[in-house]
Amino acid sequence: MISIGLAGWGDHDELYKTGIRSQDKLKEYNKYFKLVEVDSSYYAIHKEDLYSRWASNTSKDFSFLVKAYQGMTGHTRQNYSEVDMENMFRSFNESIKPILDAGKIKAVLLQYPPWFDCNRNNVRLLRTTKERMKNIPVALEFRHQSWFSTEMSEKTLLFMREEGWIHSICDEPQVYPGSVPMVLQPTNDNLTIVRFHGRNTDGWTSSGTKDWREKRYLYRYNHEELIEWKENLLKLEKETREVCVIFNNNSGGDAAANALQLIDLLGQESRQLPPKQMDMFE
Repeated sequence: MISIGLAGWGDHDELYKTGIRSQDKLKEYNKYFKLVEVDSSYYAIHKEDLYSRWASNTSKDFSFLVKAYQGMTGHTRQNYSEVDMENMFRSFNESIKPILDAGKIKAVLLQYPPWFDCNRNNVRLLRTTKERMKNIPVALEFRHQSWFSTEMSEKTLLFMREEGWIHSICDEPQVYPGSVPMVLQPTNDNLTIVRFHGRNTDGWTSSGTKDWREKRYLYRYNHEELIEWKENLLKLEKETREVCVIFNNNSGGDAAANALQLIDLLGQESRQLPPKQMDMFE
């Protein structure tokens, strides 16, 4: 099975009619997609009642991929004590309990920063992280190429298989060392994640500039690129029970259109975008 969704549901204006309330957007999003990545959880550990509301506002066959809080993956660059880390993971795990209980979670995505390179200390940290996540399914995404260097790639994949990590495969610009190559190998029999970050090489290296987030994910996949990915996904589907695809190329409003294109290419049932309201001066 191949499931397709977007990173977040609030920023995709093309999905919504003019004047829709923000609290109604998830229900409307659910009419187009059965999967979404919760990226707001990266910036804050939400309260349980928020996840309860999301669970109740979505259909029975809807699922969430939840991005881990940034402190859990070292993005904050703060030196937390072991007690602080234990409490942080406990709070995060408790917060997502409503969607766990509802059977609406695919996995928690732990995306590590570009400076998280392949070394023994970080391997130990990954083992500790896996233990702290208890029995919650977890997906792992790297941003440093050392994990998939010629010498380490097979060892990394074997480690992920043995430790129970779901592979989050990336489509992203190849900028050494702060990105990873496209490694089309599942590490879990049940699930593989594929995340489309776009191929904007200049934008990928724009960190530190005022609008770097907007530049980084500004990209629209063309028909040929999506055809190539269709074949990749069908191959992955033979090796893992489900492939979850997330389009994260949100900056220019391209994610939803690309996702619906891929749905059509795969022959899945889709719903057309609402007609665009014409501006009186167009």
